[in-house]
Amino acid sequence: MSKHEVELPDLSRGTHDKSPRHHSDAVTNSVNGFVRGPAQPTTTGEVRRRKVDSSETSAELAAELRTRIRGEVRFDAGSRALYATDASNYRQVPIGVVIPKDINDVVETVAAACRRGAPVLARGGGTSVAGQCCNVAVVIDFSKYMHRILALDPERKRARVEPGVVLDDLRDHAEEYHLTFGPDPSTHNHCTLGGMIDNNSCGVHSVMAGKTNDNVEELEILTYDGLRMRVGETSEAELERIVHEGGRRGEIYSKLRALRDRYGNLIREGFPNIPRRVSGYNLPWLLAENGFHVARALVGSESTCVTVLGATVGLVSSPPVRSLLILGYPDVYQAGDHIPEVLAHKPIALEGMDDHLVAAMKKKRLHPENVELLPAGGGWLLVEFGGESRAEADARARALMEALKRDPNVPSMKLFDDPDEARTIWLVRRSGLGATARVPGENDTWEGWEDSAVPPEKLGGYLRDLRKLLTDHGYNCALYGHFGQGCVHTRIDFDLLTQAGIQKYRHLFIAPPTSSSATAARFPASTATANRAASCCQRCSDRS
Repeated sequence: MSKHEVELPDLSRGTHDKSPRHHSDAVTNSVNGFVRGPAQPTTTGEVRRRKVDSSETSAELAAELRTRIRGEVRFDAGSRALYATDASNYRQVPIGVVIPKDINDVVETVAAACRRGAPVLARGGGTSVAGQCCNVAVVIDFSKYMHRILALDPERKRARVEPGVVLDDLRDHAEEYHLTFGPDPSTHNHCTLGGMIDNNSCGVHSVMAGKTNDNVEELEILTYDGLRMRVGETSEAELERIVHEGGRRGEIYSKLRALRDRYGNLIREGFPNIPRRVSGYNLPWLLAENGFHVARALVGSESTCVTVLGATVGLVSSPPVRSLLILGYPDVYQAGDHIPEVLAHKPIALEGMDDHLVAAMKKKRLHPENVELLPAGGGWLLVEFGGESRAEADARARALMEALKRDPNVPSMKLFDDPDEARTIWLVRRSGLGATARVPGENDTWEGWEDSAVPPEKLGGYLRDLRKLLTDHGYNCALYGHFGQGCVHTRIDFDLLTQAGIQKYRHLFIAPPTSSSATAARFPASTATANRAASCCQRCSDRS
C-alpha cells in the first residue's frame, strides 16, 4: 500500500463503530466507505477520521500547494468567505480554495489534502439549494479554467467535457448538430456539468431525456487516495477480469460487487421506481440488470466518494421547432390530477405552478406583462411539444387539446406557437425561486424543501396533503416544479429567526429519537433537511 492509499472498511460492518441497526443503514454506511476521505487505516481495517483544525496546518497546506500547482491557491479570509455558501440556507467556511488549471493541479491538491487529512469538495457554479457546495474542506472550483468541451461526436451523440464547462456552452455547441444535453435546470446559463453530475440534476426537459445519471456514459475519476481511472458500464465478464487483475482498482470493484451481491434484493425493493428519485447513492446502477454502471452509480454522490476529472455524456435530438400549450385549472391540485392524461401525449416538457407564485410575481412586478398572458385559472400546466416543423409541433399540441375537450372538467387552454411569446411564458416559470423570495408585505420564505418527489399519478393528492400540513400549522408557500416527473419545488415561510419560530419548526418536523412521527413517515425525504436547517438556525439564534 502506497503512502497515499487508504484501506477500505470491511463492507460487512459499515463504517461506524456500532453495527447498523437495519439493512438500509448497512447499505448506506457501506457505500460511504467507497474510497472516501479523509481517513487513515488502522490495524483492524476500520477507518478513522482525521481533522485539519489548526491555522498552522492550514498554512502548511497552502504553502505546499503553491509550490506544486499552476492554478490559484486562495486560503485568505476573503476567498474563504466567498466560498462559504451557495444558493442554500447554509454557511460552512472552507479550509481554503483551489482553482486548478489542469488535471495535474487537481491530483496534486487531493494528494496534499490526503496527507494532512483534509476533506476535499469539488464545486461548480455554486447553484445548490441544499448546501452541497458548503463544507469545512478544501474547495476545488473547476469553473474558471477547466471548462473545455474536449470532443463532440454528433454521429454517436456523445460529448467529452471537463467538469467546469457551463451547461449552456455545451448545449449551444451541440445545437449546431440539432442535439442537446437533456437535463436543463433553471440555472442552465451558469451551472456546470461537474456540479450537475455531483447533484444528479434534472430540469424542465427531463421528461424528454431523463436525469443526469441517465445521460452519463463514462467518468474519469480521482479517489481520495490518489487512484485515477475511467469508469462506466461493466459487463459481468469485464467485472470478473478487473477483480482478477487485483490492485487498488480490483479491490474497489470487488467490494462494490460484494455490496451489490449482498444487498441487491434490498436495493430492488427499497429504492422507489419513480422518475425523479435523486436522493441517496445511486446503488441501483450497480445491479447486473443495469449494467454494473459505476459512472452512473457515482452520479449524485456530491463529491463524497470521488472527484470527477472529466465526463463523457450522451446527447439527445433537439426538436428544432417547439409549441407551448398552457392549461389553466381551478387550482394546482386539479392540475396535478391531470398529469398522467397529459403525459400520455408525450410532451418534451411538463411544468406546473400555482396561483401563489403568480400572485408573488404580481406583487413584485416581476414580468407583469408575461403573467397576463396566462389563461384563466388558479393552477397551470406548461406543456411543450417538439417537432421537425411548426405544423408537426402544433399538431401534437392540438391533439392534446382535443382530448381534453372530452374531459368533464375542461381546462382553459392557450397555445403559444410564436417562439417569442413562448419564451416570455417560460420566464414566468423560471422565475419561481426568485419570485417567491422576500415578497413585499409577506413573511420571508426559505429554500431547502426542494425536489420532493412522488409518482406523477399521485401528484395531485400529494400537493393537497402538503398544503394541508403547512396550513394546519400556520405556514404558507408557493407550489411549482417539474410536475411531469412528480417533482415539487417550494419556498416555505418558516420563522427561522426567532426562538419561538425555531421551536415550532422543530416540533413539527423533527421527531424525538424515541418516538414515531406521522409527519416524518409521510415526508421522510425532508426530515434530514429540516434537522440540519433547525440546528443551523438555532446556532445563529443563540449568537444574536
